[in-house]
Amino acid sequence: MTTSLDIAGTSVTVRANGLRHRVLRYGREGDRDLLLVPGITSPAVCADFLAARLAALGYRVTVPDVRGRGESDRAPSGAYRLADYAADVAGLVDGLDLRMPVLVGHSMGARIAAAYAVLHAPDDHGPLLLVDPPTSGPGRAPYPTGRQAFLDQLHQARRGTDADGVRAFYPRWPERELEMRARFLATCDETAVVETHEGFETEDFFDYWTALRGTVVLVRGADSPVVPDDTAEELRRTRPDLPVLAVPGTGHMVPWDDLTGFLTVVRPHLLSFLDPQE
Repeated sequence: MTTSLDIAGTSVTVRANGLRHRVLRYGREGDRDLLLVPGITSPAVCADFLAARLAALGYRVTVPDVRGRGESDRAPSGAYRLADYAADVAGLVDGLDLRMPVLVGHSMGARIAAAYAVLHAPDDHGPLLLVDPPTSGPGRAPYPTGRQAFLDQLHQARRGTDADGVRAFYPRWPERELEMRARFLATCDETAVVETHEGFETEDFFDYWTALRGTVVLVRGADSPVVPDDTAEELRRTRPDLPVLAVPGTGHMVPWDDLTGFLTVVRPHLLSFLDPQE
């Protein structure tokens, strides 16, 4: 591994919900727990840049290879539903003895965090920071990135690609994160990607959004087609008690597009979550 791809986290393996999960851990033991759940084609190492910055704020950060990605076990076909992913999070919280962790989820991970809170910890979950969750679903516009686009990127990675190849899809990203995706995207299982993408259009995020309790903050990319302006207004209308914030100049991959801008928006909330009374 080249110096530019060095990983700050420590790799740990844990069994949860019947599967073996690999997680990366950052920060100091004893700091407040934060569980960072990545998106549909983001193994844990691809969130290393963000996890390290969250740990620097004073968190003990855990990032899983979500089932079907990275070094975690693959699940059988039909077991990549939100309920399956949420049960994995519940198992990781118990198996790693995470204490009321702050949950930060991006894209698929934001949907998973919301489902976990509703299904497994409706009254005793830590604060949620939901970053650009797919808001497609039954009766709604389709997810803006089609299944074939995901498969094309996955197949390209398996044939062998580099930062320049990834840049065609993500022109705003820093060089290091392009290299990360080029190197690790191929660890994503095709069944996991296809069935998760299907879930974006058959499982409605709003079912969970309207049921959430406790401290919840939703952050979207101001230019994201995944949470467009009209949908952001619907989110606010259905839950006027929950803040819906935007990071200027970013698309769906919010912290990848502009890490400084993302942290500027979320830092006050993340620092407030460190209060032991939160």
